Amino acid sequence: MACWVLSECGIGIYTRPTTGFSSNNTNFSKFRPLQVSKANNLGSSLKVSSGLRERKWSVNVSVPLSGHSILNEEEENGGGGCGEFDPGAPPPFKLSDVRAAIPKHCWVKDPWRSMSYVVRDVAVVFGLAAVAAYFNHWAVWPLYWFAQGTMFWALFVLGHECGHGSFSNNPKLNSVVGHFLHSSILVPYHGWRISHRIHHQNHGHAENDESWHPLSEKVYKSLPFPTRAMRFTLPFPMIAFPFYLWCRSPVKKGSHYHPDSDLFVPSERKVVLTSTACWTAMAALLGYLSFQFGHRQMLKLYFIPYWIFVLWLDLVTYLHHHGHEDMLPWYRGKEWSYLRGGLTTLDRDYGWINNIHHDIGTHVIHHLFPQIPHYHLIEATEAAKPVLGKYYREPKKSLPLPFHLLGALIRSMKRDRYVSDTGDVVYYQADLGSKDLRSRIEVLNYFKHNK
Repeated sequence: MACWVLSECGIGIYTRPTTGFSSNNTNFSKFRPLQVSKANNLGSSLKVSSGLRERKWSVNVSVPLSGHSILNEEEENGGGGCGEFDPGAPPPFKLSDVRAAIPKHCWVKDPWRSMSYVVRDVAVVFGLAAVAAYFNHWAVWPLYWFAQGTMFWALFVLGHECGHGSFSNNPKLNSVVGHFLHSSILVPYHGWRISHRIHHQNHGHAENDESWHPLSEKVYKSLPFPTRAMRFTLPFPMIAFPFYLWCRSPVKKGSHYHPDSDLFVPSERKVVLTSTACWTAMAALLGYLSFQFGHRQMLKLYFIPYWIFVLWLDLVTYLHHHGHEDMLPWYRGKEWSYLRGGLTTLDRDYGWINNIHHDIGTHVIHHLFPQIPHYHLIEATEAAKPVLGKYYREPKKSLPLPFHLLGALIRSMKRDRYVSDTGDVVYYQADLGSKDLRSRIEVLNYFKHNK
């Protein structure tokens, strides 16, 4: 999804014959090739008319700009072609079509089965802690930290099920289990549940999305250098979750702990206070245990695994919406819809971790239908694939441990910096530096596509 847009766009636009031609002058230095189905191209904000499966569409689209390295990649891959799949076009199916393809039993929630996963995970957490404390050896602790941090992440995913109501049909059971699981890993259950609901209701929206939403070019360039560096320099973005809970993101205000936050409406004040009280009780318990067993022992038993959990959470949630080889659109205005936004999410394969963290990598169907329990997501996805067609992006198969995702993360952090200030369908851009450099890249791309 390496895509960059030139916001200081020229007037003349060169496109392939299948997408039409629009120009107000004939200055070739202003021409730029347009391939809205490929990541390795350049362009500007414009009106585009195209077709997909005999369906016509028109959209104010901000088309990506590629750099020198992308030019080389495009030559190696054979460049773009006409009539290719356009991920920014409206799909030729409805949400109801996808729903109808999913077997009815996939919607059934079994509270006993859900509770069995909770019992399993809690037993593993206490078992790992007991084994690590018993051996208390330097060779054991790193293995324990990774394993326990991963199990904390598994607990979070089950609490996430409670927040969606896919754990059971009983709201009280969902709330009790959700508070128990999330408070144990220092997450305010209702505060997070509400903000996560905002994320699902606005997924793929360039401004209204809640989690890892893109910055506009104007906001990006107005950020102080330390803030910009922290946001895009690894590993800092991968430890952002606790800070996000306290103060959200640079362009969104509020706290997940404060009942009067912009996140909440007055009727949610009581449940937010309840979750904050549970969080405070867990924090007090950890302080007490630190005095009882020693700060160093609690650091090894709890706090280092906690930060491993945070790394997992930020890695997984980021890669569900970024880092694909092809460009993925973000929408504004009337071009956004629940279906189109949900189709920009990605499934990921985590190898052995898939079962441990309850198949949360099966994410497209989860975003479209969050009420489906995690133990039915794989079957539901397989049933929906024929309907989704190319709008479903098959995840790359993982080794036992998903080291391949680190490369996707690093590439995305370098490339995906901001989106254009204008346009109803926009794509991530890189910070290419000066206008002179970008102008040279435009000319290179023009000659490349017209030689």
